[in-house]
Amino acid sequence: MRVLSTLLCLLFLAMGYAQAPQSPLSPTDFLTPPQRYGIRCWWWWLNGNVTKAAISRDLAEMKAKGFSGACIFDAGGAEQRGNAQVPEGPMFGSRDWRDLYLHAINEAEKHGLVMSLSIQSGWNLGGPDITPEEAAKQVVFSETKVQGGTRIQQTLAQPPSRYDYYRDIVVLAIPYKETKERQPIRDFANKAATREVGWSVPETRPLLTDIPGTPGEEDAALKQVLNLNTYFKDGQLDWVAPPGDWTVIRLGYSPTDAHVSTSSGKWQGRVMDYMSAKHFNRYWDTHVEPLLQMIGDRAGKTLKYLQTDSFEAGGMNWTDGFEAEFKKRRGYDPIPYLPVLAGKIIESREVSNRFLNDLRKTLGDCISDNHYRVFAERAKKYGMGIQPESAGPHAGPFDGLKNYSHSEIMMSEFWSPSPHRSKHIDRFFVKQAASAAKIFDKKLVGAESFTTIGPHWNDVIWADMKPSADHEYCAGLNLVYLHTFTCSPRAMGLPGQEYFAGTHFNPNVTWWHYSGSFIQYLSRCQMMLQQGRSVADVLYYYGDHIPNLGRYKEDDPAGALPDYDYDLINEDKLLALAVKNGRIILPHGVSYRVLVLPNHQILSLVALKKVQALVLAGATVIGTPPLSTASLMGGATAEKERALIVLNLWGKAPAAVGMRSVGSGKVIWGKTAKEVLNVTLAPDCAFVQKPEGKIYDYIHRQVGAEDVYFISSQNPVSTQVTAAFRMQGKQPELWDAVTGEVRPASTFYQKEGKTFVPLDFGPNGSIFVVFRKALPAGSTAASKSPNYLNYRAIDTLKTRWRVLFDPEYGPQEMQLDSLISWTARPEPGIKYFSGAAMYRTNFDVADLNGQLFLDLGAVKDVGIAHVKVNGKDMGVLWCPPFRVPVTGLLKAKGNELEVMVVNSWRNRLVGDRGKPQNERITKTNVTIRPEWQLLDSGLLGPVRLMKGE
Repeated sequence: MRVLSTLLCLLFLAMGYAQAPQSPLSPTDFLTPPQRYGIRCWWWWLNGNVTKAAISRDLAEMKAKGFSGACIFDAGGAEQRGNAQVPEGPMFGSRDWRDLYLHAINEAEKHGLVMSLSIQSGWNLGGPDITPEEAAKQVVFSETKVQGGTRIQQTLAQPPSRYDYYRDIVVLAIPYKETKERQPIRDFANKAATREVGWSVPETRPLLTDIPGTPGEEDAALKQVLNLNTYFKDGQLDWVAPPGDWTVIRLGYSPTDAHVSTSSGKWQGRVMDYMSAKHFNRYWDTHVEPLLQMIGDRAGKTLKYLQTDSFEAGGMNWTDGFEAEFKKRRGYDPIPYLPVLAGKIIESREVSNRFLNDLRKTLGDCISDNHYRVFAERAKKYGMGIQPESAGPHAGPFDGLKNYSHSEIMMSEFWSPSPHRSKHIDRFFVKQAASAAKIFDKKLVGAESFTTIGPHWNDVIWADMKPSADHEYCAGLNLVYLHTFTCSPRAMGLPGQEYFAGTHFNPNVTWWHYSGSFIQYLSRCQMMLQQGRSVADVLYYYGDHIPNLGRYKEDDPAGALPDYDYDLINEDKLLALAVKNGRIILPHGVSYRVLVLPNHQILSLVALKKVQALVLAGATVIGTPPLSTASLMGGATAEKERALIVLNLWGKAPAAVGMRSVGSGKVIWGKTAKEVLNVTLAPDCAFVQKPEGKIYDYIHRQVGAEDVYFISSQNPVSTQVTAAFRMQGKQPELWDAVTGEVRPASTFYQKEGKTFVPLDFGPNGSIFVVFRKALPAGSTAASKSPNYLNYRAIDTLKTRWRVLFDPEYGPQEMQLDSLISWTARPEPGIKYFSGAAMYRTNFDVADLNGQLFLDLGAVKDVGIAHVKVNGKDMGVLWCPPFRVPVTGLLKAKGNELEVMVVNSWRNRLVGDRGKPQNERITKTNVTIRPEWQLLDSGLLGPVRLMKGE
């Protein structure tokens, strides 16, 4: 009986163990990530010039390198910035193009790749069949001065129009007034949405205000605006005008001059009206529906996402039926205020600006609801999601977070260093997309990655690409889309056809064969960063103004950094917030400790009412009192209500710094989120004993009961720092995404609710610090040995090197007594060599004791070395320190070292510059520019034997 009981107990325990949920944080998967965590790419079908053979090769190579998928992206751009055009292939959507597309889907299905499709060629959605009626539109007007006191029978000049398309909105009259000395509405073109406000997430809140008004500067009071539509027909005005001089304004709309950008071949044409569901649906029925129907059930299985690229369509401020949309959303008739769009001031400068704010907000609503929402609904019928770049960085008339609400993958972009975008604020944009994923409960945060304008084949992986990706991983990125992977048919040669921009990353680059280690690094990061949810203590409400775009993480509008992280939220999701036990929560369970208001002191009444409700329910809100709604919604009554709420929350005449308890919550002003939280809450992650001037960043994700911190050193030199985590009672583990190694931290200590872990970083280094397992009871520290070895050089190799070059592109062999750049050699075949070269040497070791390492020193230009020691493959090194462990591999005499070093195409291109094509080794449409210089290449050393202690 006892044996039976024991067996039953063991069986019960076994069943319980088997049913216990397994952690998604698997060291085995981390070492070799499943394909689903792989990177993807913009798969550029350049000018439509692709072939079935090139398609098959590309997809097979993606699969082999661990990609999870790709986005078919037909586009032009080969010839921009002084480069040559490539042959024109089939036009997007044509029968021949569809044949290539079908082949691509078939091949992708075979390889198990997740595909996306850009639903046009180029970007700014539109094409050759977009009629003037379907095109993006803007308000146009003409003015006629008439003398009243009599019957006016007069033709009113038609406002300027494009494409012979013009439709009237209204004819209005206001008393004539000379206003030459008056200052116009400040920044009028941007406020009227007749153009993009800027190309790189500009600060747009100044559009909410203006210079102070001057009494009598207005063109007319609102009650003086007369609607003459009853007296206007077929271009003729027949009106008995009251006495006095009048300005008659004929307002209508006509297409903008926006055209599809960077498209292939004959796919040219107007940009569609982004505010019209009707016109989007017509485009879909003509161009998208046939592409989905022809692949059957692969739509939603192999082809899972649909894409449109950046909104760079300029301004647009009207659409068919816009006045009804405005009235429905803003609650008042816009027609009497339309003279403002003709540059007039109606009622007052403040009133006119408030109308323009309401106008832009309505434009943003219409773009979100009538374009991106409809896009998502049409895709959903096929079981597909959308991944448009719908939220900047170009500041069109929209709310970025509102647009993201319809996406399945929150798609953004980031840039590697390049002259076109050299500052961080112009390179990094992922924070907004990551916030959208959090507040809309989506998993994937994607980005067009490593975009550049200027560099060609000279990007250094560890110096340019890795720190850029790591920066955005810390902002919330978890799915890289390479920009760009150009499909290049064999006939286009090597390095082949290329888009004028982007980091060139395809099987034609010299280092493609060795790229797997870097790709695996990205996949390991994505495996970790796609688990659970990111942690942020601070929620920042970014206002309701239009355009409204979140900027890069360091912009830190809430004042949370560096100790705490933050998310952005827009008005729609603000209204969904609740409070539980003092924490601010979203319906899907995400919670925050504090809500921070924007500092421009303008809130919509609906947002302010919600803030009051949250405070009364127990929330902590940080921010100064709003002085205006900057809207005409609700009129004077709304402003009175605003003032009462402000009095209730902030009190009368609040000081510069203060705090008030209201209901169950409190309002704090004059302090940053960091200053408020530091009083009672330890930083989530803080870098202590930090070297002066050095930059580190992090992101924290919770995966069930486990915690993952990704730490990035944004420093191009080796550094040491101690990180303090808001964790206690758990063993910190170090997960190295470069090597796949997982090990417990051997040195750390815990104090006052924090765990302190010393970290060592190579140049632009990174590490995951993971807290999974409980420490033994009473344990608060571990100091068994350092977390990282100290390396001491014990010998420098001064041997003779034999270097074998790829015979297809250079001489077969050379001998070197010392390591020098290939560019220092006189032989043209070496000086201008691009490709892979094998270094071989033999060396002896005097001391075989201890932990031994071989350090290669400098590896140029792209920084890739494949190492073998005494016949053992040590793998591919792609970032410093270029060092491999050799303990147990060495012998006293006759050790064999092989190092395969790869450089980029740049030197061979420089060598081919000025030669006729039949004398060149390379072939490409990219112009070899006169300012390009040779880049140091090869194994430069010094190669040293090191001991780790």
